[in-house]
Order: sequence, then C-alpha cells, then structure tokens
Amino acid sequence: MSRGGRHAYAAISVLAAGALVLTGCSKGGSDKGNDNKKDKENAQRQQQSIKFGDAAASTGPAAEVPGAKSGGTMEVLQRDSYAHLDPGQIYVSDEGSLATLIHRGLTGYKATSDDGSKHEVVGDLATDSGTTTDGGKTWKYTLKDGIKFADGSPITSKDVRHTFERMFAPFINQGPPYIQQWLADTPGADYRKLLKDGPYKGKHLSDDILQTPDDKTIVFKFKSSHPDLPYALAMAGYAVVSAKGDTKTKYDRAPVTTGPYKIESFKSGKSMVLVKNTNWDPKTDPIRHQYVDKFNITFNQQYEASTKTLLADTGADQAGISFNNQVDAGNLSKVLADPKLKSRTVSGFQPYVGQMNINMSHPALKDKKIRQAIAYALPITPFVRAYGGTDAMEVAGGLISPTVSGYDASFDPFGKKKKPAGDPEKAKALLKEAGKVGMKLTFGYINTPEGQQYSTAMAAGLKKAGFDVQRQEIPAETYYDQVSKLDNNYDIFHTAWGADWPSASTVIPPLYDGRGIADGAQNYSQVNDPKVNADIDRINKITDPVKAAAEWEKVDQYLVKDVVNEVPTGYYKQTQIAGSKVGGMVYDDVIGGVDPRRLFVK
Repeated sequence: MSRGGRHAYAAISVLAAGALVLTGCSKGGSDKGNDNKKDKENAQRQQQSIKFGDAAASTGPAAEVPGAKSGGTMEVLQRDSYAHLDPGQIYVSDEGSLATLIHRGLTGYKATSDDGSKHEVVGDLATDSGTTTDGGKTWKYTLKDGIKFADGSPITSKDVRHTFERMFAPFINQGPPYIQQWLADTPGADYRKLLKDGPYKGKHLSDDILQTPDDKTIVFKFKSSHPDLPYALAMAGYAVVSAKGDTKTKYDRAPVTTGPYKIESFKSGKSMVLVKNTNWDPKTDPIRHQYVDKFNITFNQQYEASTKTLLADTGADQAGISFNNQVDAGNLSKVLADPKLKSRTVSGFQPYVGQMNINMSHPALKDKKIRQAIAYALPITPFVRAYGGTDAMEVAGGLISPTVSGYDASFDPFGKKKKPAGDPEKAKALLKEAGKVGMKLTFGYINTPEGQQYSTAMAAGLKKAGFDVQRQEIPAETYYDQVSKLDNNYDIFHTAWGADWPSASTVIPPLYDGRGIADGAQNYSQVNDPKVNADIDRINKITDPVKAAAEWEKVDQYLVKDVVNEVPTGYYKQTQIAGSKVGGMVYDDVIGGVDPRRLFVK
C-alpha cells in the first residue's frame, strides 16, 4: 500500500494507494455513518502542528506505554509480501510500517500523546531534529553515542554519507527522490547526474554538498532553502544503511538493521519472523519500544480473511493483528457497531484526499461561473458510498488531509458537508448566468466497480444542474497515464493524493504549481495561477513548520474557493482490528495505521 508512493510513482501509486486503501471497500458499508460522536472524535484527531524537537525531546528511552509488559509472540496477518527491505527502496506504507521496527534514520516522529494523534519530529540517531542558521540551506546533525547496527558495529557519519551517496546509483529506483533532488539542486530524475554510479566506483559527493568532518557530524549543504529536511529525513526511505555491510542489490533481501528488531527469516510471499535486536539500546531511542519477543508475519491474508481470523479471536490469533490490513467493507459497519469490539478496534484518517479535477486547459472551463456550477452540482454521496460509506471516508472540505498540519475542519466553501448530495438549484442558476445550460461535460472515470458506481450517480447529479454529461471509461491500469496527459479530452476526472509527510509542502507544490505542468506530472487540473506560484516560493522558505502550516492552509482555501480548479471529495479512513491479547494498539496518524512500536502481548 502506498502510504508513500505518492510522488516517485504517484501516477501509478496513488492509484495503487487508492486500490490498497480501498479494495476492501468495494461493497456494502452504510452511508449513514455511526453517529455524530464518532465524527467529532475523528475531527479532533486532526494533526496538531508538528514541531521540530530539541536535544531534550530527542533523548531516549521512549515514554512507557500504559500497562505494557514484555514477552510473547505476536501473529501479524498481512495481505502483501514485502517487495523491499533496503531503506533506499522503501516508499510504500506496508514496508513503512515494518521499517518502524527494523530501521532508524537521523530523525523520526515521536508520539507525544497516547492516542497517536500528536507528534513532534525529533532526533532519532541524531541528537536533535537538526539545526540551520541560514534559513534551511545548511543543516547540521550530530550522531548520538552508543548507536549500533544489528551486527554490533558502530553507526558513524561514514554510514550516513554512504546512505545518501548510494541513493544516486541506478539500482536504487523505488524510494523517495526528495533529498537527492535537493542535493543536486535539480528536479526530476536529472539528480542522478550528480553521482551516477553512487559511491561504488570510488567517487563521492563533494564537501560543498555533504560534509562529514568527523565520525559524529553530518552537514547537508543545499543551494536553495529546504526547511522541510527534518520531515524528509524521517521517511523510511532515508534510514541508515551500513557502508561495510552494503551488498548493493542483495541488501533489499537482507539489510543490516538498526531498530529494536532484526529479521530472523524471510520467505518472500509466505512469511517473515522478527526477533529482538540485542544491539539496540533503548537509551538512544526516544521513539520505539521492544516489548514483544517475536513477530510472526504471514502474507497472502486478504482483508476479509484477516478480519474473520481476528474476529474469531482463538488460539495464537488472540495475540494477532495486521499492521496494514483494514477491516473489509462487508464487516465494517458490523464491527464498528459492536460495543464488545470497541477495545479491539482503532480507526483513523489516512493521508489521502480525493478530488474531482476540473480541466483548466479546456476553453469552456476557463469561465469561473461554470467551474463553480460544477462544484455546487457535484454530489459527493455516491463517491463515499462506493468506497464503503462514511465509516470508510469522510466528506472533504479542502485539499489538506486531517493527518496534515494546517488542516481546517470547518472549511467547506461549497457546503458539501451539509449537502453531500449537491446543490443543483444553485448550480443551475450559475450555469444560466454563464449562458451555458445544456453544456457538454466529458467525465473520464476509472473502470473499476467503484468507478462505475460513483461516476453514474455523479453524472446524474450534474445533469440535474443542466449539464449534458458524457461518461468516458478509462482502463484502471493506464488511468493515471491518461489523465496526466496535457491534451486529454476529459473535462472532469477524479484523482487521489496523499502527503509524503505531515506538511502541505508535499501536497500544494506537486499538485498546483503552474510551472510544473507537463505530460505525466501531477498538476492534473493544469492550474497556473501566479498568486499560487508566488505563495509556493514564499512558503517553501519558512523554517518554522507551524507558521508554514498556517500559510499552506490559506493557499488550500484560495485554490478551492477562489480558483475552483478542483472539488475535494473525501478524506480516506481506515479501521483495523486486533485479537483480545494485543495491548498498546493505537492508530497513528503519521503512519496512517496501527503503530507497531507500541504493541505488547497482554
């Protein structure tokens, strides 16, 4: 599941993300929701602005989980086998969840509440979240004392340098591209020219880009400001790789780990066993725990099967959980309605937001009144229903997810939360004013059962407002290829996007920077607004993450309300279940699922 593949291979992976987030929700599910109390609880889970922590906040050990005890074996039921274990290749959410147990990076997210809703970025292997004195161009990190790889060798700045230099090698091609692009000061895949073979042929990044003056110190030197570096370094894709133990492509099967667990065995497509890493020192780790003795992971467990097993709650599966599988749609409303299961389930938002794109390159759609008419007319209920109802998704007001700093729960310019079935009268009046009643709209939709279902009902809602809607089917395999073509003939089409870290800097710039309009890029609505472009440049330089979050939210509101290039549809949610002997289960908003680091066997 792509909790991460939202950029490098966003074109496919946002679809994969959607598929992985949602394939369990193709049927059933109520669209009445549970009750207002549940919705209020979810609204309160919104990310508080995430701060960058100092040395005190970065000191281990992690605060004890209430009621936790050590020992026992946990059964983990997963749908998908892990394609990648090399940190440099990790960019999707199931691998990201595993990485929280086996890999460590310079920074990481520390939960500052016991419910998984509040966090700060702290130093993980580093003594703090990083220091910059020039607005984010130069960042300095110092490694902690006593940090080791699972083989007992100390982690030094040479390993950190190697970690980043190997990112440029051609075989590292699945992970996040951010820091490599920042070091090379170039977008796209051109960054590889900086060090095309990585460090493997004796070449290295120069000291005016990356410095390691001693075993403890790492200095990143960028030509432009990158105030988000502490967030980026917390991605699993930038966890530390052993220079001495690097086996290049083979590392993807058997990495030298740094977290509280190491891999005892891995049979691809079948199983994995994690055991305690005795070289992990809790005093150096402010983030993780090591309560469980062993994790037995079994693959090929579909959502329905894992839900059934965990509901049955027998034998070894009483200590059973899934890091990523959600409760399948067929069981979702039943599970959420059963008070006896309340202590065994967690729910939360994922980083994905759905949006109906309005193609700004089409001449007829340059008229703002027509775009506003689409926005008012579009019914959101069919979209939410297609994916399992309000238990699986919440009607969206803006483009920033509740898991991202700066999210505003009250923002709802087109009244979608109050009228999810749309407002055809208001839309028709706008269409009349524009003199375009009966205007033809081509609606490109994905040919999945969900796509068929929501597009039929959404088209009917648009017709009520006076549009002549022609639905056009697009194959699922090539959906994102088709809609990201500049000369596509779709007036409206749906996409979903998830933030790579809890900052809208990984939402607004990739999706709405007009200078990034290109075939295959993610500015699907082809919006090119001078104010948005200028705001992106300005906010990208703000080093305080809390101030930046407030500014990004203003851009979100300007885009939805004033530019009207997209209609937000849904905030994606997930519910997970565990056996009765699983303790410490919380839904972590940054991980977008259960937090494996807090688990214990009761």
